[in-house]
Amino acid sequence: MPIIKGLEWTFNTVYKEYDKWRPTYVDELYDDIFAYKEINSSSKVVEIGIGTGQATLPILETGCFLTAVEFGDELSLYAKQKFNCYRKFDVVNAKFEDFTCEDNSLDLIYSASAFHWIPEEIGYRKAFNLLKSGGVFARFANHPYKDKSIPEMHEALKKVYDVYMPRTLGEKEYSEDNAKNRADIAKKYGFIDIDYKMYYRTRTFTSDEYISLLGTYSDHIAIQEEKRKEFFAEIKKAIDELGGLITIFDTIDLELARKP
Repeated sequence: MPIIKGLEWTFNTVYKEYDKWRPTYVDELYDDIFAYKEINSSSKVVEIGIGTGQATLPILETGCFLTAVEFGDELSLYAKQKFNCYRKFDVVNAKFEDFTCEDNSLDLIYSASAFHWIPEEIGYRKAFNLLKSGGVFARFANHPYKDKSIPEMHEALKKVYDVYMPRTLGEKEYSEDNAKNRADIAKKYGFIDIDYKMYYRTRTFTSDEYISLLGTYSDHIAIQEEKRKEFFAEIKKAIDELGGLITIFDTIDLELARKP
């Protein structure tokens, strides 16, 4: 997946809304990570791009030493305060590319819906170097898809997007081939025991709730404010005209790789 350039700053401006509306991840995902690599009170872990901590608590609950690397200063402060009761938790306000850590020192590096911000070669090579032999890199993300329960909903929203954000409303659902191809990237950088998993769920929102969620997406945040208000008003109108609720069909992918 190509790096998305220039919008990293956006999440830092809506960190409270991000924490409220962005989803966490399913329990089965963490079960699969821990089955692949045991994490305990002596483990050293790095999370890349903690945001507001949607993927953090299940890792912290293992009792491990967890360092989160987060580029946004407001996000860093928020996450540090959110988990301040965990004495072995810390946040480093930096890009992962600039993060300093001893090579061959980490048991697990993971990133939830954030690794695409990092140039592939830099991110994978650095993760490989920082991990111990036997250490694991876990990459996962949530991929929302259209409301398959109301076919008219997607068409109504597409008409709005065609005016305000042409060619950005995804037509293809995230597939197993997508996950496999993403998992195989790690092979190029020396990782072994490549594996991937898929998980599925739905989330239902009122029109107002859905607008709040959209307000945490980087490309939506970047739209000029008055235009964004018009855009969101049209989306809300479309949802309300079709019953006032929209259901998002999520696919979550997990890729796992081990350092020899």
